[in-house]
Amino acid sequence: MAQSGLDLFPYTRMRRMRRDNFSRRLMSENTLTVADLIYPVFVLEGANCREPIPSMPGIERLSVDLLVEEAKQLAALGVPAIAIFPVTPAEQKSLMAEEAYNPDGLAQRTVRALKAACPELGVITDVALDPFTVHGQDGIIDETGYVMNDITTEILIKQALSHADAGADVIAPSDMMDGRIGAIRDALEEAGHIHTRIMAYSAKYASSYYGPFRDAVGSAGNLKGADKKTYQMDPANSDEAIREVALDLQEGADMVMVKPGMPYLDVVKRVKDEFGVPTFAYQVSGEYAMHKAAIDNGWLAEKPVVMESLLAFKRAGADGILTYFAKQVAIWLNEK
Repeated sequence: MAQSGLDLFPYTRMRRMRRDNFSRRLMSENTLTVADLIYPVFVLEGANCREPIPSMPGIERLSVDLLVEEAKQLAALGVPAIAIFPVTPAEQKSLMAEEAYNPDGLAQRTVRALKAACPELGVITDVALDPFTVHGQDGIIDETGYVMNDITTEILIKQALSHADAGADVIAPSDMMDGRIGAIRDALEEAGHIHTRIMAYSAKYASSYYGPFRDAVGSAGNLKGADKKTYQMDPANSDEAIREVALDLQEGADMVMVKPGMPYLDVVKRVKDEFGVPTFAYQVSGEYAMHKAAIDNGWLAEKPVVMESLLAFKRAGADGILTYFAKQVAIWLNEK
């Protein structure tokens, strides 16, 4: 492309605007705020219980009472929402995942406790069966181990309704079954839950970055090295993600999710550019663990690296980010 005289050095010096803090601030294209953060949390049975997660340094499993106290701190910091992931005791897991929709299950009791203590804090619940199955897959399997789509969806509907009945603000199906968003939306409408939002994990990849999360919820041992490639997406594919998002939006999703995050920022950008809908991304457990390992070893400086990593999500087009750094980042942002 031919350049005009004004585009050539020295008439254009790109460093002029970088010279001082005020001009760098004036031309900043993206900003990270507390309003961009969603904090994923792990909840377990018991009272006054906390368990460290070795593969996720600094992150703990908390009993409901301690999680309520954590939620109060998050609300005071201005964090808009938390996403809860229950740790299901082994004796409550089954082939048909009945505990997933127990009205007095751990997730359902946690929702009620959180909404009673912090009604202004958004509560997002995970709709998937892997914490509740003896094999660690996200659905009901046949005799060959293949996850069956339609019978799984029937149970996901029951799970979603139990969460909505408990008071969940956002239902987040992360299972990747075909047609489950439309089925859940219909069930919510029929049950009168017209205000319950759906955050669809629309482009969830069969990623190797989920290992620490599976340790955290206790599904790694059940999975026994198996994969989820028959329902989660191939990391090689991007066009397929656009089709998945389009389908979920047609079926009634209010928000869409790309997971994992940083390795898939190109997908985040494509989704946001294509649809212009509320688009979220998940900085997953493996991403957190990599950062923490480098930080704890003194190889990377924590605050600038974490902030840079999250700003990259915003630059790609994410409206919000699920990140295990959310509480710490909220503290940093409130210190300004």
